[in-house]
Amino acid sequence: MLTKAERTKQFILETAAPIFNQKGISGANIDDVLAATKLTKGCLYGHFEGKEDLALQVVDFMLKSNGEKMLSTISKGKTAKAKVFAFLDFYKDPLNTYLKGGCPIFNVAVESDDNFPAIKEKIAGVIRRGQEIFVGVLNQGIKDGELSDKLDPVVYAFKAVAAVEGAVVMCRAMNTAKPMASLLKSLKAELESYAI
Repeated sequence: MLTKAERTKQFILETAAPIFNQKGISGANIDDVLAATKLTKGCLYGHFEGKEDLALQVVDFMLKSNGEKMLSTISKGKTAKAKVFAFLDFYKDPLNTYLKGGCPIFNVAVESDDNFPAIKEKIAGVIRRGQEIFVGVLNQGIKDGELSDKLDPVVYAFKAVAAVEGAVVMCRAMNTAKPMASLLKSLKAELESYAI
């Protein structure tokens, strides 16, 4: 059971996440968060040392909640193929993403590349762990005899994630989800071609 202070901090993080995801770390400001939460500056600063601390904790929150949602979605699959398809389907509607504003991993990665080295390193770790999980799922599929050993798990995992993340941005820019449907169909067909 969370204390009142912990619930307030959680509320601030949940409310600030879509603001930071849409406006970016540089574009979001304390006033945006105060307006959305309807809290006072004193209350906000009782939980965070300032904007930088808030930004770091919001990024942690976004990455954690996005990762938990993704793992929950993938874990419902009983086979490697089902898990990969669940991952792909997680992105099927790039205009209405789990966290408003697109994929927080991609959004934060782009902004942190030149401006926030500590956050960039955090994102790099998330991407590496995600790739390891994806490759592990494919390797298990090969080991279980579900997928052919002609599949290169490292290459497919990188291609699938890079394509999907790029497609989210492109679809959002063009305000259409249609290209994503074609991409997901193509990535699924490619994986199907390795099914035994």
